[in-house]
Amino acid sequence: MSAIEEGFAMRGMKERLRLAGTIVLSASAMMMAAVSQASDGAVKVTPLGSHDGEFCAMDRALVFEDPNGTRILYDAGRTVAGADDPRLGNIDVILVSHMHGDHVGDRRIAGTGKGSCGRPEVPVATLPQSNTVDIAVAKGSTIVTGSEMPAFFAAKLEKAGGDASRSQLVRFGAEREVGGVAITTVPAVHSNGVAPSFLEGPLAEHLKAAGVTASVGPPTGYVLTFSNGLVAYLSGDTGITAEQKLVVGEHYGAGLAVMNIGDTYTTGPEEAAYVINDLIRPKSVIASHANEPATESGKVRDGTRTRQFMDAVGVPVHVPLSGRTMAFDRDANCVSGCQ
Repeated sequence: MSAIEEGFAMRGMKERLRLAGTIVLSASAMMMAAVSQASDGAVKVTPLGSHDGEFCAMDRALVFEDPNGTRILYDAGRTVAGADDPRLGNIDVILVSHMHGDHVGDRRIAGTGKGSCGRPEVPVATLPQSNTVDIAVAKGSTIVTGSEMPAFFAAKLEKAGGDASRSQLVRFGAEREVGGVAITTVPAVHSNGVAPSFLEGPLAEHLKAAGVTASVGPPTGYVLTFSNGLVAYLSGDTGITAEQKLVVGEHYGAGLAVMNIGDTYTTGPEEAAYVINDLIRPKSVIASHANEPATESGKVRDGTRTRQFMDAVGVPVHVPLSGRTMAFDRDANCVSGCQ
């Protein structure tokens, strides 16, 4: 081979190596872009509890953020420090499963970390409006509920200087889309009376004297379908229901479940595990409403209902540590933030 031919051959080899390197770099860039896109396309779930980094007795509230930016607050309860809570950010939609004080918010914390995980301090009274209504008015949020709750919240919003039309109804089997997220209510087996303390005037006095509550229809759970395709079931407070299999599992095909495990007032850990393992069969589950100081230094304590539930369930159980954001893809796989 002549020197000229060797030169051409060397240049050809270098060109092939350069092209091969470009292909490798392009493949790597495409892979990194795909990972980034998957993360960007995930639904973010942030628990708002009483003590940062823990799962505590009164913790109920979760904020769901759709990939399109829509933010949904579920059961604000007592552990959101009102509308000024710095953890809240913008809230487009508020969901309320039922009217009990620990879910709608008859009192609230003044800030995180006060009292113990088992007995958080909730010194701020929010009656007769509720923590939920205070947040909705300040944030301009839409409250989406089922049963007869929308009329109750519409009156509360108007009295607080808000917009009554922002209390919107979605009944069982129906669907309402807000901010690109489809919302429906599903049955829950629990009670749903409005305590007289949320009411004013003679009716409140009569109900209090009689020891009864006002009715706003049955309690609900929710099924949310996010813009990335993730379907999530929010149980509210419930016992075992046939609808968990037929409606939530088979019809909606929920991949992510938020399941109450507190016992006495709702399903206990063994009953909740049956719901997950045999009825809904989601890909993953977030424990909820444990009614106990479930963690210490962010680790689940032995002998707790939360530990019992985790040991009994056949899918990944994610513990809602306050302030720690989890992210789920369309198939309910946790892609970041889960232990």
